[in-house]
Amino acid sequence: MENFFKLKEHGTDVKTEVIAGLTTFMTMAYILAVNPSILGATGMDTGAIFTATALASAIGSFCMALFANLPFVLSAGMGLNAYFAYTVVLGMGYSWEVALTAVFVEGIIFIILSLTNVREAIFNAIPASLKVAVSVGIGLFITFIGLQNAHIVVASSTLVSLFSFRGSMTAGTFSSEGITVLLALIGIIITSVLLIKRVKGNILIGILATWGLGMICQAVGLYVPNPEMGFYSLFPSGIISMPASVVPTFMKMDFSIVGTLNFAVVIFAFLFVDMFDTLGTLIGCASKADMLDENGKLPKIRSALFADAVGTTLGAALGTSTITTFVESSSGIAEGGRTGLTSV
Repeated sequence: MENFFKLKEHGTDVKTEVIAGLTTFMTMAYILAVNPSILGATGMDTGAIFTATALASAIGSFCMALFANLPFVLSAGMGLNAYFAYTVVLGMGYSWEVALTAVFVEGIIFIILSLTNVREAIFNAIPASLKVAVSVGIGLFITFIGLQNAHIVVASSTLVSLFSFRGSMTAGTFSSEGITVLLALIGIIITSVLLIKRVKGNILIGILATWGLGMICQAVGLYVPNPEMGFYSLFPSGIISMPASVVPTFMKMDFSIVGTLNFAVVIFAFLFVDMFDTLGTLIGCASKADMLDENGKLPKIRSALFADAVGTTLGAALGTSTITTFVESSSGIAEGGRTGLTSV
């Protein structure tokens, strides 16, 4: 591993990389539940989507490790999967097979653009000040998503209203939603203290400690699962299970619409969003890892973009929406991940 990943050269070791990889996985594993839920609205087989998402994420992350030796992981991009389901299929009326075709063609185009340095040129053309701003913006974006998922921030006309414990008691949801918010706040405090104390693996320890507290709360009856509201049991129902087959979605593409103006519009939308989503993530994560050179360039950007493009193409073939560099990679980087061993 030392010879392949050049751990000492990057100032890291196997233990640090493994902790960083586990941390990244723990912060991004939610996509395995969310992606089938979103794409399932199109009529696709949710079991097949689950397996396709897992496989495509793994293959894409392996490609990032093998081609670029970077600690970035890949999975189905949030936002891009919503565009796939709610805009292209449910909004425009195309079949999910056509949408998969659009993602597949997008991946092929990105492979060509990556090999011809077009995407690299766009990355290098972004000013250094904007790259710093993107890094900060991604941090705020992750924070906002986390606060929403933890229900600390709740839906309102502005989407930034704070959760009301008094309101949850009145509504009778304190034992599910209220306890969830309390656990999230406790987890933030635990992780913050560990971070200030510079404890190795602080984010991973914070996640596991919060999960452990949650299971204790459920065991003593403080937390009561409410599946109808999206609050499930915190005890694992199983450790190993056979995944669903990808046959219902594997290579189920429809090329009959290729060449039409409408298809070109769909392709352009996927290309535009994915390109700047990927570039923004790479800039933010590379800045966090201190991997940009004195000119603000990422030395292995071409290989990283190529791995990203391959992930998108294979993901479409397996039956899932655009596979892209996942912004949650920053959690593993914060734990010291600096090589492809983290993404593996």
